[in-house]
Amino acid sequence: MDFFKRLSLLVFIFSILFDSTNGSSVLLERAKESEFMDWMVGIRRRLHENPELGYEEFETSKLIRKELDSMGIEYKYPIAVTGIVGFIGTGRAPFVGLRADMDALPIQESVEWEHKSKVPGKMHACGHDAHVAMLLGAAKILQERKSEIQGTVVLIFQPAEEGGGGAKRMIDEGAVQNIDAIFGCHIAGEFPVGTVASRPGPIMAGSGFFEAVITGKGGHAAIPQHTIDPIIAASNVIVSLQHLISREADPLDSQVVTVAKFQGGGAFNVIPDSVTIGGTFRAFSKESFMQLRQRIEEVIVRQASVQRCNATVDFLTNTHPFFPPTINNPSLHAHFEKVASDIVGPTNVREKPPVMGAEDFAFFSDAVPATYYYFVGMATDSDKLFPKAHSPFFTINEAALPYGAASHASLALNYLSEFRNNLSNRGNVDEAHDEL
Repeated sequence: MDFFKRLSLLVFIFSILFDSTNGSSVLLERAKESEFMDWMVGIRRRLHENPELGYEEFETSKLIRKELDSMGIEYKYPIAVTGIVGFIGTGRAPFVGLRADMDALPIQESVEWEHKSKVPGKMHACGHDAHVAMLLGAAKILQERKSEIQGTVVLIFQPAEEGGGGAKRMIDEGAVQNIDAIFGCHIAGEFPVGTVASRPGPIMAGSGFFEAVITGKGGHAAIPQHTIDPIIAASNVIVSLQHLISREADPLDSQVVTVAKFQGGGAFNVIPDSVTIGGTFRAFSKESFMQLRQRIEEVIVRQASVQRCNATVDFLTNTHPFFPPTINNPSLHAHFEKVASDIVGPTNVREKPPVMGAEDFAFFSDAVPATYYYFVGMATDSDKLFPKAHSPFFTINEAALPYGAASHASLALNYLSEFRNNLSNRGNVDEAHDEL
């Protein structure tokens, strides 16, 4: 092979490598443009001023639909009461989803600033206002590059992430039908702005809640022999529940059982008839999670009976459905590392240690073949520590918004491109799914 043929081959190979990330860094440059940035910040601040709780996000949804209309993006509404599903691309396979949660929390904001919550007792204390702004930013980028999309990007604006099981309801109402992969993200104060973080496999725990009523026989505290004391029974139950972790769980399989609620009696000298306790349990595998559930009920009922009390246990699944563990697909992690490295540079792609917190994005793993959840850094170079989510002092560094928008858009664009190329190589592009 002569020199010019070798040179042509090298140019061809490098062009393929460059195209494989669809110019992801260019998308970040677009998201950082002052007009684009001001638009995203404006959306986030309007949402922050008017927080709405799960399944009550009517004004939030109205704002999102107005922005989608202005961009000429088609969507379906309502799904799961206030949810929206938008579509960009060909309307045909392959399909990739991008998800943002919309709901706020029942918290009184303590941060004094120009755009403080105007609704008493409600606050965007978990960054969902930023998540919506970033997904709308990604939608704008994708719509501008609509001709490059080799398939369909599905925009999922989800209600009721904070305990309401909004993801499950979106699934039940068909929001993710035919989707091959879905990405979600969360703003993160523990990583610097300009970085993104995640990991393959389990990244957030599965979670559930429980409440138990332990019933005995009340009476005067001075003559306990004439009573059946439910407080003693409940105290023994709480200690025994901790043995599930220290003596039954594999030390290498992280699990948590926490009793955070104890209500019983209202006088210093009266033993009550009953006591109510409640709490949460967490695990990183479905098997461990279901084993914990079974043993929690057994321990409460049987330990109460030792103290001559009766006990009933409610896992509150009607109002607080079990959240499965959030588990990242290994192949999508490789995809994330490649795309994110092109956006922020390889040294700014960090590993996120698994945490015992839960995220209802995990529900999508039961309905979508491949799911992936990542974090967008927002910490500054100063010594300022961002308050943890669900704090009345929670704040957002809005400089992180372009990174979330560009990451979402690039992950979707490149996934569709690679998916299409892989199918082409196998000769079955048109057999993936039906038209949406």
